[in-house]
Amino acid sequence: MIRAVLSPAAERDVVEIVTWIAAENPTAARGFRMALEQLAIAIGDHPEIGALKPHIASPPARFLPIRGYPHVAVYTPARDPPLILRVLHGARDLPDILHDL
Repeated sequence: MIRAVLSPAAERDVVEIVTWIAAENPTAARGFRMALEQLAIAIGDHPEIGALKPHIASPPARFLPIRGYPHVAVYTPARDPPLILRVLHGARDLPDILHDL
């Protein structure tokens, strides 16, 4: 089993998200971490699973929603193991945030 890894920016995103969720619901924060772990395994096992969205970020960046949460993982399968570049709330201005990818 190959697992996708987090970039430093994605690690910062996760800390911010988990801290925010945990302030209201520690159980949900743990659930987010577990959902992210499952997503990292799925990406590692099937790197092409995510959607290409060239209007948001240039390929090879792919997008995969985090099950049960309004967040999306942005990753590149062009690495071994795949690299999760960012973990962002889906309601944010993704094209603006990701314009440098």
